[in-house]
Amino acid sequence: MKSLYPDIEPFHHFFLQTESQHEIYVEQSGNPEGIPVVFLHGGPCSGTRPSQRCFFNPEKYHIILFDQRGCGQSRPFGELEHNTTQYLIADMEAIRKHLHIQQWLLFSGSWGSTLALLYAQQFSAQVSGIIIRGVFLARQQDLDWFVRDGASRLYPAQYQCLLDSLPDNNIEQLYETLWGADEIAIRRVTRAWLHWSSQVALGNDYQASQIPEHITQKMVAQVKMELNYARKHYFIQENQILEHCASLQEIPITIIHGQYDFVCPMAAGFSLAQALPNAQYQVLNQAGHIAKGEQMIDALITATDSMATRLI
Repeated sequence: MKSLYPDIEPFHHFFLQTESQHEIYVEQSGNPEGIPVVFLHGGPCSGTRPSQRCFFNPEKYHIILFDQRGCGQSRPFGELEHNTTQYLIADMEAIRKHLHIQQWLLFSGSWGSTLALLYAQQFSAQVSGIIIRGVFLARQQDLDWFVRDGASRLYPAQYQCLLDSLPDNNIEQLYETLWGADEIAIRRVTRAWLHWSSQVALGNDYQASQIPEHITQKMVAQVKMELNYARKHYFIQENQILEHCASLQEIPITIIHGQYDFVCPMAAGFSLAQALPNAQYQVLNQAGHIAKGEQMIDALITATDSMATRLI
């Protein structure tokens, strides 16, 4: 079984200035003359971590991590204005041009997989390959699975806690409450959402103690960013990704999906694999949603090593 590459420090980092108030944190590590690869984090609301540099052979890859608008070290944190999927795609292209990269490999997971596929459909000539972990197609049915009738059947007690945080135990009040004027209600829903999303993502590894009792304004901003994308249907048309897969047929693509991924159910990965018959599709029978565990790490490192051999 392959494991993560050793910890590595960036050789350069900077803030990309945009035409709006957003400044995008970008870092580079590995071999500056190596194969360019960009890491697309999940969320939308998350951010990059140092350990994510370790999915790539630092001798072969020029590793680029960036925090999407309002996320991680990008500034201002939690800002929703000028923060849409189209802006994120434009930021990616601006980063590529700023770094004078002709083509790069897209390494992505969860919401990052959505962003990777949308970027590649718009800029296919700039993409040397795609590695996807946990396919999220951003359709209404994908969101409904997570917040209405789907994962709620797997974790009914935790879902009931989410409902209990809302007026009349009504999930339809989620957005209205979070964007309402009642600060106590906002923090109550934020806490419940953090517990719910952690339970679904982590499965048996979920521990309630991992969520702090005190909910900070930063936590509220993070949850509001995630759910702002959801309530705006991720700023794309329904089923847009699957309907525009023709432009991706010539790109080397590896799709890796955990059988116990209850955030992004396997049906999404299967549908994408059917739309991309030339892609390599791998189901991991012991893995879930998170990029952890021996089987998942082995599959991801094997994928990046194989892509390196193919792209050199």
